[in-house]
Amino acid sequence: MAHSRPSEAMLEALRIVAPGTTLRDGIDRILQARMGALIIVGDGPEVLALCSGGFLLDAEFTPQRLSELAKMDGAIILAGDCSRVARANVHLVPDPFIPTQETGTRHRTAERVARQIGNTVISVSEEMSVVSVYRRNERHTLEPIPRLLARADQALQTLERYRARLDSVNGALSALEVEDLVTVRDVVSVLALTEMVRRIAEEIEWYIVELGTDGRLAHLQLDELMQGVGDDRRLVARDYAVTTSGWTMSDVVDALAALSTEDLLDLRVVQSVLNLPGGADLDSLSQARGYRLLNKVPRLPSVVADRVVEHFGSLGRIMRASVDDLVLVEGVGETRARAIKEGLSRLAENSILDRYT
Repeated sequence: MAHSRPSEAMLEALRIVAPGTTLRDGIDRILQARMGALIIVGDGPEVLALCSGGFLLDAEFTPQRLSELAKMDGAIILAGDCSRVARANVHLVPDPFIPTQETGTRHRTAERVARQIGNTVISVSEEMSVVSVYRRNERHTLEPIPRLLARADQALQTLERYRARLDSVNGALSALEVEDLVTVRDVVSVLALTEMVRRIAEEIEWYIVELGTDGRLAHLQLDELMQGVGDDRRLVARDYAVTTSGWTMSDVVDALAALSTEDLLDLRVVQSVLNLPGGADLDSLSQARGYRLLNKVPRLPSVVADRVVEHFGSLGRIMRASVDDLVLVEGVGETRARAIKEGLSRLAENSILDRYT
């Protein structure tokens, strides 16, 4: 997974130029005609302050009109929602002291404008037939759709393998919880793998944004593969992390997300996010509170599951509780108490069978 993470601002810019949008249609027409263009999205005062000369148009945007206007020199200014062409043949005068890594005049201007005012700026290279998108301090070169689809497919295959591994270790964790044999190593292994799966999915989401309408199938596959992963990560953390006034559940999740890929491979580093007592090591026994397994019980509201955990304190005590004991919890009547008992028994039986068969 080699790509660095684009900012939300850049992802927003990529959505504007993704396949299926009228702006992308216009850009493709410019490329097919082997022309160049400099396009700014947004016609506010900060943009106009950089403009010199040109024509005030205020005309409805169409892909055909964009490609025709690209025949003239100068920049094309679009409305913020790309619904209208505000100006054309504009000479842009950004601050010349803003640093830029670009060499071509059009690209240098595009980068400086994006850095100076933060708008989305699109540069279409006439000679190289390359489209570069600038937003603030970021630059992204649009890749051919077949290459993007191939990358997305490769990433989806990787995600599928990691998801299969995650399901396996999740099942093993459930069996160990039932037998009360969970170690810290088992917990952090699940957390690390869950975070890896989330990161692979995040990269696929970036591809899907850039693919636009061409990424619909990849989007469906991603949704299917990621079903329940976010909940599992949160519930494992709730089951085992030690929270205090200075270390909340949000801190646990944020700290896990902040770990580098190398750190995720070191289980001792991953263990640190759980904020366990100083004497705990990877082979120390750890007891689940019960959030994760209770949330697997069909038709049990999460608010009721939380009350059950708060009442009993651990999964072991919940599993040993009788129907009469469970009825004492607010929101748990006799019918729901029996459903909890039966649901946990079924989960325990299935988990142990999967582990030992």
